[in-house]
Amino acid sequence: MARILLVDDSKTSRKILRGILEENGHEIIGEAINGEDGVAKYKELKPDITTMDITMPVLDGLEALRQIVEFDKSAKVIMVTAAGQKTKMVDAVKYGAAEFLAKPFEATQIIQIINKVIES
Repeated sequence: MARILLVDDSKTSRKILRGILEENGHEIIGEAINGEDGVAKYKELKPDITTMDITMPVLDGLEALRQIVEFDKSAKVIMVTAAGQKTKMVDAVKYGAAEFLAKPFEATQIIQIINKVIES
């Protein structure tokens, strides 16, 4: 069981992820609607895992990831990517992303990735 922060500007994406994660025994401790909000909530809530959309207004997921890892070297951030974001995925690895989730979400894949990150 992990305490998870969801960072995504799409309410639908957050709702789908929340449903899948809660059904599998994880606790959603917060939601953020953009990278700036995500960094602030990370510092406040100190989640075990954060899911971070790459493309968001105000502050994108890559910059938010960079700021979170700067704040907490042991942060476990899973980047959420849409098709065609290969270059951004390379940057995310450089900035310290733990793993990647692809949209559209697939429940079994999400749970496998969350479990892998918890165990690492």
